Amino acid sequence: MDATVRGFLKFLEMEKGYSENTIAAYRNDLTQFSNYIRANVSDNWADVTRAHIDDYIAHLKNGSRKPYSSSTVARKVAAIKSFFHYLIAEGVVQHDPTATLDSPKVKKRLPKAISIEDINKLLDVTTANDAPKSHRDHAMLELLYASGMRVTELVSLNVDDVDFEEGTVRVKGKKRGVKERFIPLTAEALDALRVYIKQGRRQLLHNQKEPALFLNHRGKRLTRQGSWLIIKRYVEEVGIEGNVTPHTLRHSFAAHKLSTGKSLQDIQKLLGHANISTTQVYTHLMDDSEE
Repeated sequence: MDATVRGFLKFLEMEKGYSENTIAAYRNDLTQFSNYIRANVSDNWADVTRAHIDDYIAHLKNGSRKPYSSSTVARKVAAIKSFFHYLIAEGVVQHDPTATLDSPKVKKRLPKAISIEDINKLLDVTTANDAPKSHRDHAMLELLYASGMRVTELVSLNVDDVDFEEGTVRVKGKKRGVKERFIPLTAEALDALRVYIKQGRRQLLHNQKEPALFLNHRGKRLTRQGSWLIIKRYVEEVGIEGNVTPHTLRHSFAAHKLSTGKSLQDIQKLLGHANISTTQVYTHLMDDSEE
């Protein structure tokens, strides 16, 4: 159970770009929850039911120790709901016991974008040399910014998901059963991918049967953590302030597309959002991200 919680916290760090303080709060809340479940239910998340969660909430409100405030309970419940959404997406559990649990009223974190100038700094620094990893990193950053895909979707790509004739990339979605989508790419992204596949990937490849598009130094599929560390290194190198993650490029893609006149409906399709309300949060980024 602890390993699953650690995986979720790493997901919040790498894909969501949450701050250290926020992740620490999630760690505390979920460690407390997992300890309760282990002691009162089982050591398998699939055994947790809505009744167990209701009992836990009652324990928080009326436990032998000093009861938690309503705002603290709301935060802890929000953490549990987010955690089970992650477990469903990762295929760890088949049913979400929090599906019918009322969402507590908590302030939503708004996404952050970086400027076009900072995007260009990141893209330029990856062309400093002709090394295989530089070709990979440049193609990866160009693709993230050109498509707005999630980092999980990026590292899940295979070579045959890129259609150079059509100028698109096929994205299968972050959850099982989610309809695949085809995203048009910029000429810069397509050129970067051509160079990487013909030069960088060929040198990184150890097994000719490996289908993954982006490879690590061992010739295996690049992981979410690996891609996050790559971007983190370049962010530090060019001196961009703030917490920039692969998800930041997704936010920046959306904000910059909106600033050029793309409709919310178009952005929704490109990002793979099920509801337009999810896409609407990007409208507040337009003024901040324009240069």
